[in-house]
Amino acid sequence: PPPPFPDPATMKFLDLVKPVMCILPEVRAPERNVQFKERMMWTIITLLIFLVCCQIPLYGIRNNNSADPFYWMRVILASNRGTLMELGISPIVTSGMVMQLLAGSKIIHVDQSNKEDRALFQGAQKLCGLLITIGEALAYVMSGMYGDIKELGAGNSTLIILQLFFAGVIVLVLDELLTKGYGLGSGISLFIATNICENIIWKAFSPTTINTGRGTEFEGAIIAMFHMLVTRGDKVRAINEAFYRQNLPNIFNLLATVFVFIIVIYFQGFRVDLPVKYERYRGTTGNYPIKLFYTSNIPIILQTALVSNLYFFSQLLHKRYPTNFLVKLLGKWQEQDGGRGQSVPVSGLAYYVSPPTSLSEILYDPFHALFYLAFILITCALFSITWIEVSGSSPKDVAKQFRDQQMVIKGFREKSVIKVLNRYIPIAAAFGGMCIGALTVVADFMGAIGSGTGILLAVTIIFQYFEMFQKERGSESLNLFS
Repeated sequence: PPPPFPDPATMKFLDLVKPVMCILPEVRAPERNVQFKERMMWTIITLLIFLVCCQIPLYGIRNNNSADPFYWMRVILASNRGTLMELGISPIVTSGMVMQLLAGSKIIHVDQSNKEDRALFQGAQKLCGLLITIGEALAYVMSGMYGDIKELGAGNSTLIILQLFFAGVIVLVLDELLTKGYGLGSGISLFIATNICENIIWKAFSPTTINTGRGTEFEGAIIAMFHMLVTRGDKVRAINEAFYRQNLPNIFNLLATVFVFIIVIYFQGFRVDLPVKYERYRGTTGNYPIKLFYTSNIPIILQTALVSNLYFFSQLLHKRYPTNFLVKLLGKWQEQDGGRGQSVPVSGLAYYVSPPTSLSEILYDPFHALFYLAFILITCALFSITWIEVSGSSPKDVAKQFRDQQMVIKGFREKSVIKVLNRYIPIAAAFGGMCIGALTVVADFMGAIGSGTGILLAVTIIFQYFEMFQKERGSESLNLFS
């Protein structure tokens, strides 16, 4: 009989996951071809469940109007403060990136061509995500985000942690439901895009009224413009205020958002097509596209995650040690007027890596604007180059894929393929990362709604869904014709 445990000399890291595979939540892969309409239905159902969870408040929390230290992270983590979606996709994204980095840097060995290794790797990713969910839930409760832990009591604290854990399990299952083929795309992309688009639509049409000192105004930019035109006697001044009012969304912000959407979609079409031929099937040719945005929105996600963590630790340290010199160098924070518990950096490193929110801020402190521009461009380029190495999309990895599929670039021998790919892929990764960063800066400088990062993420994800939609419809029409 086989030994009950693997031999320690030959045991891999992934073998440690085997004992818990039976208790991890799993969605079975479909045993038949799921039709496009059915996939659309499951995608919509998944989205509705996510939106409902975003509105269900956590039971047992105390009202806490203090600054939200995770405010800057919520745009990429699809989270909503004080609800079941408090953690959003944070555990999935974090566990995915950790496992991808470990596998890409060969710290753990994964043979993606081996079915068992793939299953164990996905299981390890799930386990890591669940452990991160528990860890984050404990950290949120212990840090006093939902009120003093003594006031909450052991019962309420445990209940909050359990709510956050089960919400994390729901997000994990919904993401797997889509990625396994029942829906379109992935849950992560769908939830990020939905969260950002919901924010933009709310800022445009919000009926919430706010007393700004100049009288009661609507939060939504479009509703506010019509309200001003109807109630103000001086129509020219009303239009001017609707376009350029401060501290609330205005029409110029909305137009800037639309402009950035169009520009990003335009840049999505930039690519180089390398002509390839198949040695196995003589006469069969095709194209291998290398897009300008070769690493898609990964650079800006990683850059935002880095800055968000800096903001988080800087705020916590400033709250505890506001007079410490080193803490001041890291960042000094103050409550924003009418910011609903939102703090903004006013000096230190956190201030210089935060985006200027208007043209007047750029003119007032041009060094801040230049530092922010250089920081975004350099970090996005570096993250993009690093990502192709750890994600299996470097020239060496692509050349290996060519060899495995018996493909060569037209006019070049098999040995020369990697040299040709080296001419394009690193440049596309670095320059594409810088372009993503530059577009983010432009959006921030123009004051686009939802921040430059949010808009970039939303547009790239929506464009991916559009391409997927077109591909699915095309293949369905072809099958029907056949």
